[in-house]
Amino acid sequence: MITTYHRPKTLTEALTLIAQPKTYPLGGGIQLSQFSDEAFKVVDLQALALNGISKKGSTLEVGATATLQALLETPDLPDSLKKAIQHEASLNTRNTATVAGTLVASDGRSPFAVMMMALDAKITLRDTNNEEENIQIGDLLPLREEKLQKKLITQISIPTNTKSAYEYVARTPADKAIVCAALTQWSAGRTRLVLGGWSTSPALAMDGKGAEGIEAAAKNAAHDATDAWASAEYRQDVAATLAQRCLA
Repeated sequence: MITTYHRPKTLTEALTLIAQPKTYPLGGGIQLSQFSDEAFKVVDLQALALNGISKKGSTLEVGATATLQALLETPDLPDSLKKAIQHEASLNTRNTATVAGTLVASDGRSPFAVMMMALDAKITLRDTNNEEENIQIGDLLPLREEKLQKKLITQISIPTNTKSAYEYVARTPADKAIVCAALTQWSAGRTRLVLGGWSTSPALAMDGKGAEGIEAAAKNAAHDATDAWASAEYRQDVAATLAQRCLA
């Protein structure tokens, strides 16, 4: 349960507060508002002006506290990312959930995390000394507890000079995916394929020059993906099909 509420007016003040034990940043509050017996403090980030979205060159710079709906409504957002955001959450949730909060709380079944990892989005962090660090999202998600110790996400940078696609299979269109695939290609020929639908974070299946062997790469990434929802064998077959569908 929340025992103490802080609303700092500066980033420096916020960073000082989150360095305290059992003190967590509060964006949209989707995760922190869930019932918990643990006593903890929250640091509301609303007054820090971290919700801006702007395009600089071939990069879309998204503030950490921008909502999913605000990002969805951004002009020229790739259709693949729009599709993933709409699959991630309902309108009511999108109006509350923040971009950074969604990524931090995500697991391997998060369409938004899968697509952002396929886009190789860059995360900007600030530590308690107010020093900046940039890290690729694929390096952050598997190590969130370690990487975010006494740090805040302030910005997410998304490349816009790419071609991308997002496809999924689920029991119903509104359900979380049993298997989802996101693919991005750059003009220089780089191809990046990420799969989701299981585990604690998305799985990088391919990142290299060209798309040769994409089906085999998809199957290999899902080789141990057995859980209560599906077998690894089923996911391997579906992943290979979705990877080809994205490529097309």
